[in-house]
Amino acid sequence: MFADIDAVQEEALKSLSTAGDPKAVEAWRIEWLGAKGRLKGMMGSMKDVEPSHRPAFGQRMNALKSALEAAFEDQQHDTLAAGPPLDVSEPGTPTGQGRRHIISRTTAEILDVFARMGFETATGPEVEDEWHNFSALNVPENHPAREAIDNFYLEGGGMLRSQTSTVQIRVLEHKPPPVRIVAAGRVYRPDTHDATHYSMFHQVEGLYVDRGVTMVDLKSTLLGFAHAFFGDEAEVRMRPSYFPFTEPSAEVDMKMRVKGSWQWVELGGCGMVDPNVLTAVGLDPEEWTGFAFGLGVERIAMRKYGIADIRWLFENDARFLRQF
Repeated sequence: MFADIDAVQEEALKSLSTAGDPKAVEAWRIEWLGAKGRLKGMMGSMKDVEPSHRPAFGQRMNALKSALEAAFEDQQHDTLAAGPPLDVSEPGTPTGQGRRHIISRTTAEILDVFARMGFETATGPEVEDEWHNFSALNVPENHPAREAIDNFYLEGGGMLRSQTSTVQIRVLEHKPPPVRIVAAGRVYRPDTHDATHYSMFHQVEGLYVDRGVTMVDLKSTLLGFAHAFFGDEAEVRMRPSYFPFTEPSAEVDMKMRVKGSWQWVELGGCGMVDPNVLTAVGLDPEEWTGFAFGLGVERIAMRKYGIADIRWLFENDARFLRQF
């Protein structure tokens, strides 16, 4: 009786050793250890064993079951670890290539255009003080733009910058004119999220300070950017507006192709640097003049690529990002 069990064990282990792939190993499991397998059938023969021998038979069958299960687990692990055979003559499996986020790509494209126009790239901190974010930019103490409802103030002082115009001040504090810089980065305002507003967005700030700078230089610069970025048919118009740090000030509209047709789109603000801003950084406004502009990166990206909702840019949905 026990010799028969030993023979069965030898047969089963020999059969398992020849199972060279996961499918064959699984077929062996079904044959030997399955609900209708051979081991189950042998267990059923216990009724034919003499009552005095049944305890020993049961123990031997349990030992056989344990041995086969252990051998199955080892063979399964070894087969999966080995993996499928490698045919080095087969073509490689294509892998998806990563790409820059649409905001990063748009920012780089904008900076590249201005770099070709002679603007150097500058950066500044995202955590700012009120001097650089407001006071040095000629924003009065009682101006609504300073209200807590419109800014992210931090405990212990400081704030998240609400505009990249802060970089103007930091550059002019340490670098004498002539200055021609462009700065890009994140800014923060507690706006309610909807299709066109977000509490974090990106701006590109431009600044040119030298002797004899005029509004003609400003519009020529913006028009040159529009042609380089949107095409030769793009146009620029400037509508009178008000900003504390520029005088005169204007809103910037650019005519660009949107969904196959040319449309006017508001992209930011601009103007001549206010004399008070120059004075705040130790420059004589009688000697130096300059212009500044700020463009919304999300606005440019959304119009250029036909994106209807700003929230899509920050949801990290791979289905959306793969389109660009």
